[in-house]
Amino acid sequence: MGAEKYQTDGNSVTSGPGFGVAIHPKALQQPYKWRSPKVVFVNSMSDLFHAKVPLSFVQDVFDVIADTPQHTYQALTKRAHRMARVADKLNWPNNLWMGVSVESADVVNRIDHLRETPAAIRFLSCEPLLEALPGLNLDSIDWVIAGGESGPNFRPMDPAWVEEIRDQCEEANVPFFFKQWGGRTPKRNGRELNGRTWDSMPRMKVS
Repeated sequence: MGAEKYQTDGNSVTSGPGFGVAIHPKALQQPYKWRSPKVVFVNSMSDLFHAKVPLSFVQDVFDVIADTPQHTYQALTKRAHRMARVADKLNWPNNLWMGVSVESADVVNRIDHLRETPAAIRFLSCEPLLEALPGLNLDSIDWVIAGGESGPNFRPMDPAWVEEIRDQCEEANVPFFFKQWGGRTPKRNGRELNGRTWDSMPRMKVS
């Protein structure tokens, strides 16, 4: 986070000094320079659908994704309402996997907004999982990731919460990926659930 590109005046309450919203148009040239296919997590420290990110920049990002079909891009948002609102103004390429964060029951409506998009792959990131998520509607969802919180002030995750999500995925025939139990560090408690790892990936759709 000390990189110069991230040093932008931020809100001391929501993002901290030096961590405000910024766009980096020059970064859009990088995918054209990669010689081999990559899986790219578009915004590991940001949210592409943040209200302060101009729609024109979001459109540029989507256009670059469409223009580099050799790569697979994964994008994740908590601003699902805005994503759905501008979905018809975007070019949705087949190599974009679009996901929403669903960490607690009070934000499951993000799944409905995700379903409103024409994304080729729609996924849920239930991480950090903060409570049980019973009765998930997984219609038109292609992948579910679950995992615990990590960091010095991590909140422990109940194994029953993860097992319930896995069982719902199995019942709905949706691939399930268990990322980590979490702890002071991401790898501290491993990633086995009921004695094994869960690494299912979504099935690519043929257009």
